[in-house]
Amino acid sequence: MSALGPTSPRRVTLVASLLLAVCLLSSVLLLGRLDQLRQGATLEEVLYISSPQLLKRLSLGYNGLLADIYWTRAVQYFGGKHHANAQHYALLAPLLEITTALDPQLTVAYEFGSNFLAPQPPGGAGMPQRAIELTEFGIRNNPDDWHLYYDLGFIYYMDVKDYAKAAHAFARGAQVPQAHPFLKLLAAQMATHAGELETARMLWTDTYQTSQDANVRANALAHLEALRVDEDVSNLEALAALYRRNAGQFPTKFSELERAGLLHGTPVDPLGLPYRLMPEGQIEVRDPDHLPFIEKGLPPGYVPPKVPKFLPAD
Repeated sequence: MSALGPTSPRRVTLVASLLLAVCLLSSVLLLGRLDQLRQGATLEEVLYISSPQLLKRLSLGYNGLLADIYWTRAVQYFGGKHHANAQHYALLAPLLEITTALDPQLTVAYEFGSNFLAPQPPGGAGMPQRAIELTEFGIRNNPDDWHLYYDLGFIYYMDVKDYAKAAHAFARGAQVPQAHPFLKLLAAQMATHAGELETARMLWTDTYQTSQDANVRANALAHLEALRVDEDVSNLEALAALYRRNAGQFPTKFSELERAGLLHGTPVDPLGLPYRLMPEGQIEVRDPDHLPFIEKGLPPGYVPPKVPKFLPAD
């Protein structure tokens, strides 16, 4: 026992020292390799290891540093392709997905990466669905960053042309603490574009009731009036078409709709002015200049004045 006693601790110390030396050497080699990648190794070499899980194990805890390397390469890759007016960006999405898997809190990769992915070539990679997936991954890992919801809504609005989903994305972002108030306005505007009048009315009403800014409230009220006009025009034109099916001709005045039991009284717009009933059953407003956001009821050839996004309060 006396022969083993002094020897065993020395063996343990020797083995531990060797393991520590191996780990230190591995770290030095890895950092040296990372430095080579920074200084110009080809993109294809970087993607020889495309698994974030494997890269995490190899990084020995330097996930953030490795994410920065992949983010740098993604920017360089996109910049080179964009400069060359390329039509294909096959490695862009994998680079961004690896970057964000290594560091899910690297929000710049979501914000700029989605703008790289979504637009059609040569402006971008033409991959809006991959941009949506990337941004949703960012939201799951950074749920209190309202900028990501804005980016998501922008993709649906600009690149997918899905106004209902854009409205939903902006509305989600508006619920985040410290979110910019403009998200509520965007959500309401997208719901209006999508034809979801009840959703739009609810969002504009909420904006009007909760905002302390007089200009925002005036803007919300103007949109609510426009929603009412658009709904009135649709309903009145439907009644005129129904009258024609029954009587064989369009009504010439609203009193004919009243006598047919289709209407009660002369309908007026939010300004208190009676709507115009045109010969072919169309409905027009009398003062479109003071109903700046309406989409229906405009006289033929009418050119609206330029309207700011926020109407100044009186």
